[in-house]
Amino acid sequence: DKSVHSVVHVKNVSYTSISNPIMEFFYGYRGAQQQEQIGTGSGVIISEDGYIVTNNHVVQGAEKIEVTLDDKRVLEAQVVGTDPNTDLALIKVSANNLMACPWGNSDDVQVGEWALAVGNPFNLNSTVTAGIISAKGRDINILNGQSKIESFLQTDAVVNPGNSGGALVNLAGELIGINTAIASSTGTFNGYSFAVPSSLVK
Repeated sequence: DKSVHSVVHVKNVSYTSISNPIMEFFYGYRGAQQQEQIGTGSGVIISEDGYIVTNNHVVQGAEKIEVTLDDKRVLEAQVVGTDPNTDLALIKVSANNLMACPWGNSDDVQVGEWALAVGNPFNLNSTVTAGIISAKGRDINILNGQSKIESFLQTDAVVNPGNSGGALVNLAGELIGINTAIASSTGTFNGYSFAVPSSLVK
């Protein structure tokens, strides 16, 4: 109940120019149309004054970022900083009295402990799934860069596209990880998902 109020929907908007070869050939028109591209993910409010943590890949390349709160308010967000080596990003909205997710200690998490994934898969707001911590310290070789840091919490809580950047919480509703990746040959959940542990997020 607490966690869903701390998890937001993140929309990444970018624009690409698309030329029209038929118009160019027949009419000499060399202009290009702007086409909007939209990506979506999740984020976790970590302070009452609007700081939100998410994945770097959720906001990468964004020209505009929109955040939808659990109460349906839509706010524009600014990128504060990104770290591709951990696939984390910090964004900020102008708001106060938001419900921040309390920090948990991922170092204390035990294999077999229950965990809940909270996010917005397939644009379904405030979705909660349950599973257990099935492993700690996983390196799945998914991040690029010479200084990449991978030490994921592995869980079998269902995570799908749109969950990226959402919360992995313990049964006390404390943030123990940021959901980041799935192990799948199809692009949808296939049994295991991976979260950046909260100790690294902090």
